Amino acid sequence: MHFYRQLTPFRALSFDLDDTLYDNRPVIQRVEQAMFTWLTQRLPPHIAVDVNSWQRLKQQLATADPMLRHDVSAWRVETLKIGFMQLGVRLKQAEALAQQGLEVALEVRNQVDVPDETHRVLKALSAHFPLIGLTNGNVDAKKIGLAPYFVEVFQAGKDGLAKPEADLFNLATQTLQLPASSILHVGDHLKTDVYGAKLHGFQACWFNDQNKPILQQSKALTLPDVEISQLSQLLTIVGLEQ
Repeated sequence: MHFYRQLTPFRALSFDLDDTLYDNRPVIQRVEQAMFTWLTQRLPPHIAVDVNSWQRLKQQLATADPMLRHDVSAWRVETLKIGFMQLGVRLKQAEALAQQGLEVALEVRNQVDVPDETHRVLKALSAHFPLIGLTNGNVDAKKIGLAPYFVEVFQAGKDGLAKPEADLFNLATQTLQLPASSILHVGDHLKTDVYGAKLHGFQACWFNDQNKPILQQSKALTLPDVEISQLSQLLTIVGLEQ
């Protein structure tokens, strides 16, 4: 644990979800594998699934319409729809297939192994502070068992623009009816979480479980107030553990 500034008293915490409360990397790998298998089953045998081509199309669509980056579900649907149409599938069928693909992705997306330590820490914190979830992803907090700890979970796309934009942070302050300065935001991403939190008046806690030197990170646009490598250190910060 490392303090870059002295924390001022806070009355609530907001949390990023992916890669903060659980390791999301293997989840995304399983999602992409499931999508590859599903595409293989849906395309004619003579058409090979070129993963790189689908990824290029995804990036091309986001360049053409940057708003897609704020809604990962809509981004996936649009990529699938356009991809199928480029292969000769008619619009209505392409739209139906794209929705099916999203359902396949979300089913795997919500198969998350949340560590026991995360449950322990959130349970302890939620007994003393209101907690808010702020995620740029499309995980369902109810399906992965985290919803009971939070007053509310706000999701980019459905609830506004993705962090570091103001939308989700503003929803947190409005819901909690607290000034931003009295909320500590906890997240792993130096731009979307740390920079986003500080930009909108929150205090910021960087969750750095990879022990990355902050001065070597290109996304370090501003320093957090505090850096932790284990979620349980939050309990020390708030005085619930020594």
